[in-house]
Amino acid sequence: MTDRLHGSARRTIGIYAPLLLFVTFALFPIYHMFLTSIKTDRALYNLSLNPLLVSLGALTAEHYRLLFTDTLFVSWLMNSLIVSLSSTAIAMVISILAAYGLTRVRFRGADTFGIAIFITYLVPYSLLFLPLTRVVTWLNLADSLWALIVTYPTFLVPFSTWLLMGYMKTIPEEIEKSAMIDGCNRLQILTRIIIPLAVPGIVCATLFAFSLAWNDLLYSLVFISPTEKKTLTVGVLTELIRGDVYFWGSLMGGALIGSVPVVVFYVMFMDYYVSGMTVGAIK
Repeated sequence: MTDRLHGSARRTIGIYAPLLLFVTFALFPIYHMFLTSIKTDRALYNLSLNPLLVSLGALTAEHYRLLFTDTLFVSWLMNSLIVSLSSTAIAMVISILAAYGLTRVRFRGADTFGIAIFITYLVPYSLLFLPLTRVVTWLNLADSLWALIVTYPTFLVPFSTWLLMGYMKTIPEEIEKSAMIDGCNRLQILTRIIIPLAVPGIVCATLFAFSLAWNDLLYSLVFISPTEKKTLTVGVLTELIRGDVYFWGSLMGGALIGSVPVVVFYVMFMDYYVSGMTVGAIK
């Protein structure tokens, strides 16, 4: 009996010890960001103090006060939400139609077009902002949120389409053939059959696309100049680093709050996300 208990304990330790190390490694940056955001500047720069702990005398809310009262942090947060949600919605509509057409509709050049989308997905999006600058200027969208809403799908659509193509290939075609026999057209099949069956894959692609849009720095930095129109990533970076002065506490506080929407979305749709990954959404 004792040997059996020891064996069970060893197996438990063997399973959970590596998991604990991984969780610690993953959560440590968040923990360090939180500590930095609540420490006084004196404590942050005092090398004699333990950087992984905070004493009661070193606690402060000044960094968050500066963030919310001396900057346009709330505006940046709302701008990021508007741009990320809008561009993700546009990209997902296009991606669903493109993925369905490439996986189900037989037409000349479908395979070549699919490969072209994959190649476009592999091209670093940092190479696209130069030609896109001319497009944004031609459309007279410079220094507006529309400049980002229009340009973000250029890297979200190839990414999302490639994910959804892999997932839609796992849906049996016999279901569609049965629907066609019953009189459904392609649009009805897409809206009534394919999309409901592909919800896990769509959610998975949506989460990835939202994360890419939310974390973008380059396009926001290039296309937006007014402080009130900046997104969170650019606003926190450009307004809280003034010359050689780094407002570390406010920087970490802004980054910590900025990570909340992404975490919330992943937690809300975790089941769909895991299902989409395991069934083929990242094939």
